[in-house]
Amino acid sequence: MSAIAHELPRQAVNAKIIAMISSGAVAIGVFLSGFVIEEPAPYELYMAALMAIWALFGLRVSRPVAPLLVLLVLFNIGGMFSITQMADIRDTPLYIAVSLFLAFTAVFIASVVEARPALYGLIFQAWVAAGVITSILGIAGYFALFPGAEIFTKFSRAAGTFQDPNVFGPFLALPGIYLLYLVITGNPLKMMLYAAPLLIVVAGIFFSFSRGAWGLFAAAAIMLTAALFLQSNSGKFRLRIVVMSIAAVALMIFAFLVILQIPGVSDMLTLRAHLAQDYDSARLGRFARYVIGFQMAMEHPLGIGPLEFGYLLGEDTHNIWLKALMDYGWLGFACWVVMIGWTVAGGFRILLRDRPWQPYLLCAYVVFLGHVALGSVIDTDHWRHFYLLIGLIWGAMALEYRHQRAQRSDAAARG
Repeated sequence: MSAIAHELPRQAVNAKIIAMISSGAVAIGVFLSGFVIEEPAPYELYMAALMAIWALFGLRVSRPVAPLLVLLVLFNIGGMFSITQMADIRDTPLYIAVSLFLAFTAVFIASVVEARPALYGLIFQAWVAAGVITSILGIAGYFALFPGAEIFTKFSRAAGTFQDPNVFGPFLALPGIYLLYLVITGNPLKMMLYAAPLLIVVAGIFFSFSRGAWGLFAAAAIMLTAALFLQSNSGKFRLRIVVMSIAAVALMIFAFLVILQIPGVSDMLTLRAHLAQDYDSARLGRFARYVIGFQMAMEHPLGIGPLEFGYLLGEDTHNIWLKALMDYGWLGFACWVVMIGWTVAGGFRILLRDRPWQPYLLCAYVVFLGHVALGSVIDTDHWRHFYLLIGLIWGAMALEYRHQRAQRSDAAARG
């Protein structure tokens, strides 16, 4: 009897150690998503191995997450059909392989947070750490603070550890929104612990000079504040939200005025602040290509082939909806629309419910909505962090499904 009693604690300790290691491994994967200077990035190699190991040890795709897997796989099957329309397939099979890999990362994240809801905290902390570090590097590159720092800039804009400032900026949106949430709702005595990294991340977004990132962060911050205001029944907390919002806006304005005094910043800001750039409204600019692309889509139900649009017109689609039609055909487009709509509707339905994971869902959801809007002016289908957002929301949807089922079982047992 004593031997059995001795063995049980040992097994419990071993299980706890395994859980800590596996949870930490997921957090490391999320952290690596912020470092993509070269491809394939460490993120791809690491996550591929991590997903395989979790699968070997019994990770399963639950019923609530299964529709996400089906939709994303069908989306990529549409891309495979689209390849058949190409005379020269070039490296498009690799492109579709990356798309499929990213789809699996969304399903993987949804499945692991459903299995272990405590992973939400680790994932967000890892994302914040990656955001702060890459922001510091991007700012250092923009101001040339040390020899070789220019590697962290692109087109005279902060890019951090990314290949494109227009991806770097949106990547920082979730860390920024989560830190803003902690500033608004956290202990006032710890406010500076959150405010300092928040300012670093916001500076990274600003110096990316990405109009999409600016709009994304601003819109997500407004939605977050509005949701918190509506969720609370406490007049004191609502007053705090109003006061904190006013203070945040005042601080941002002050910081903005200070930054404008830095040589070169004002000129770049003036250049980037225009709603439409020359490459948007030119004869074959971005907006003209939209019209041409949608006309082509009506004539090619299977698509024209991944990346083929850029070869034909000299520039990529810069619109995720058009890209889905061109690169993945009508099948891929339909699956993408359904997947986005399902994520938006499913996340909204449970957005303000009092659950342990609700703060993480709220932050991920408002940032996801901003990315959906941003997809109308830029391609997001290969953004690693976009698939992480999808996985975080579907994980919360799966947890809510389990919660509701458990409540029904309890009610039936009591009845």
